[in-house]
Amino acid sequence: MAFDANPSPPRSELGLRVMSGVVMAVVALFTLWWGGWPFALLWTLVGVIAASEWLKIVLPEAPDLHRFGLMGAIALAGVTAFMGHEALAIGLSIAASFGTWLLVQRPVRLIAAAGVLYAAAIAIAPIIVRLEPHLGLTLIAWCFAVVWATDVAAYFTGRAFGGPKLWPAVSPKKTWSGAIGGALAGVLAGLAVSLIARRAGVPWPLGAFATMVCSLAASAAGQAGDLLESSLKRRFGVKDSGSIIPGHGGVLDRLDAFVIVVTLVAVAVAIWR
Repeated sequence: MAFDANPSPPRSELGLRVMSGVVMAVVALFTLWWGGWPFALLWTLVGVIAASEWLKIVLPEAPDLHRFGLMGAIALAGVTAFMGHEALAIGLSIAASFGTWLLVQRPVRLIAAAGVLYAAAIAIAPIIVRLEPHLGLTLIAWCFAVVWATDVAAYFTGRAFGGPKLWPAVSPKKTWSGAIGGALAGVLAGLAVSLIARRAGVPWPLGAFATMVCSLAASAAGQAGDLLESSLKRRFGVKDSGSIIPGHGGVLDRLDAFVIVVTLVAVAVAIWR
């Protein structure tokens, strides 16, 4: 996610970013609509890649055995969540995080262990939400809408209006105008999903005002997730978390906002049940 008030990228790079973004959106929406194992497989794979990227940032010289073991643990957690054993999936994630904390030396052991939970959340939180029988599809669509609208609107608002920096010590090009513009767009997008859901006969549980408040909170949480990932990369002196997505970087670069939002929704779903 990015909402920097920076000059436009070269046209060729911008085209690559747009094409990659379209492909990612199509894959995400198709698997969301399909549900079942394609959706679970996608997010389990994404979580595995995220775990590898985090470890490469924090421990670039980590042994392959540690890296593959961690990736295997995230994969197992995703499969377990899809099978309906959510508590076991969370327990596996915590165990993998604790194991990482034991194996890694100071001063990065806490960051490395936290990264395991972060990657596990990418893998299992969307699966937990999508498995909700009545609202799963709609809730994930709501997460997508709020995060994507925030991202796009914040980028263009920040470029158009500029102004005071949001947190220059962490991300020097992000602006308050971009953050506010993105938040407003996120609220409208979240409200739109709720209205479409009602028109389609989906029992959306919140009224219009509550939906707007939750959308605003989700937009703000997503932007905080973006700043969190920016601070991680700045701390370890890397520009992108990876290069797997042409024009965008790594999985962590694209999901820094979504993972926060969908994890909060997964917690809400667990409480609501």
